[in-house]
Amino acid sequence: MPNKPKGFLNRLLDILGSRVVYTLLSIIIVAMGSYFAIQYARGSWRVTKNGFVANTGLLNANSFPPGASVFIDDRLITATDDTIYIEPETYHIRIVKDGYSPWSKQLQIQSELVTQTNAVLFPAAPSISPLTFTGIDNVHPSPDGQKILFFTDQASTLTKNGFYVLDLNSNFLSLQSGPKQITDNVVDLELGHAEIIWSPDSTEVMVLTKNKEMMFSIDKKINLADQKDIRFQKKDILAAWEEEIYLRERQFLAKFPPEILEIATTSAKNVYISPDKKRLLYTATAAATLAEGIVPPVPAASTQEEARTLEPGAIYVYDREEDKNFKVATVAALPDLLSDLENSSEASFSTEKSLLANDLSSSLPKTLETSPAAFLRLQKDNNRHTAQAFTNYYTAVRLNTIQWFPDSRHLLFVEDGKIKIMEYDGTNNTTIYSGPFADDFVYPWPDGSKLITKTSFSPDSPNNLYVIDLK
Repeated sequence: MPNKPKGFLNRLLDILGSRVVYTLLSIIIVAMGSYFAIQYARGSWRVTKNGFVANTGLLNANSFPPGASVFIDDRLITATDDTIYIEPETYHIRIVKDGYSPWSKQLQIQSELVTQTNAVLFPAAPSISPLTFTGIDNVHPSPDGQKILFFTDQASTLTKNGFYVLDLNSNFLSLQSGPKQITDNVVDLELGHAEIIWSPDSTEVMVLTKNKEMMFSIDKKINLADQKDIRFQKKDILAAWEEEIYLRERQFLAKFPPEILEIATTSAKNVYISPDKKRLLYTATAAATLAEGIVPPVPAASTQEEARTLEPGAIYVYDREEDKNFKVATVAALPDLLSDLENSSEASFSTEKSLLANDLSSSLPKTLETSPAAFLRLQKDNNRHTAQAFTNYYTAVRLNTIQWFPDSRHLLFVEDGKIKIMEYDGTNNTTIYSGPFADDFVYPWPDGSKLITKTSFSPDSPNNLYVIDLK
């Protein structure tokens, strides 16, 4: 009898001990399984036909559109979209799809990091269709990239002549409805040669002619004869617009490191901020060196070759998130879109774009002043130069330089009479269109699905706006 309680306690302890052991074993197994699952997902090691492969990287081979063939070092491996575990090394990646221009790049695969291709494939033979039919002149894109203003005096009836606005959006019905007429035509004003200045918010336009200077909203059709002459108010209106532009510029540029702002404001021209405000496109005007490690390194940053020693006349893109600086072109390689002006008696006028904010570099105060000298001005000595300065500030379409594509990952330009596009790091230079087009005019649709150009397919026909479909 005395031994029974002891035997009962021993059995109870044995049971409890077993449960504790099983619980501990379960916890250990789950923890080890989770650890190895995490390491497997990160690519720390993989099981292959050759055994364990440690410290692999991941290649996310994606393309737009998907379903393209993926070649790694000229071997067909898979199709997009797919994730491939691969040993860290530099590989030649090529992505090919029937009907599209091929994409290729040297990519460095890094251990335990995901490298994405993000390959945008452009059609090899894009379709082209007209946007206008009556002939166009005096074409001006809006600052927000959503509208294009143009003039026509060749409509079938006189009442249809005047200024029109083409709303650039992805709405199919809006595209089919065509441009909207916003003014009539007044022959004495010679509107085809008028100077045009958009307001910074893209809601108003200033039309400057020899006989009358006007400003009006684009939201409805107006009678130009009823518009008052703003000749004596023009300077104050433009000054207000300059201050609005300056404040926006400060807001966007303030996110960039002081080192790149110093270059942008003192050693560069034609500085354009990308649509997503993360990259800066600029042309160097003086030799300079961009220091290494301006911002802390980020994982899976671009491994493409950089150019931190700047050459005068070279065009660069700086990425503020990754602290990368890529050389994408030289001015000498691009056509001179304004050579007729530079060879004329007005050659002294600069056809470049300059930043207005000159107080953002490391050596200048960051306080907003109210004096006229607080920032640079776009107003010049005459209407033509002033209009050109505003136009060049808003868009690079009329300059001898490159312009941003709406996705902020590509650059659009004209070279050797062809419309081309390339990635912001200078790779994948692709010809989009090599047919006839006038005045080297090319402008992107806001969502990047199309390009707009100006051309005529007959010697007897006027120029019209045409759309090149990229999807």
